[in-house]
Amino acid sequence: MANNIIPEDILKIQKKLATFEKGSRNYKKYTKILAKHIKKFSMKKRVNSHIKTIENVQKIQEGKSKDKED
Repeated sequence: MANNIIPEDILKIQKKLATFEKGSRNYKKYTKILAKHIKKFSMKKRVNSHIKTIENVQKIQEGKSKDKED
């Protein structure tokens, strides 16, 4: 659960967005900004997950190759 912390920049944008009237020009502007930040954050998480998966597969393959040598 500790890895699911929402970054400060996203929280700041959400707080600012909450102060605007829905449908206003600034509301639309901050909605786009927030979407961009969330997309970037989720892509980072996805890449990190893929890297961990690749590392785990490599560890498993190394373990199997050592077993065959013995």
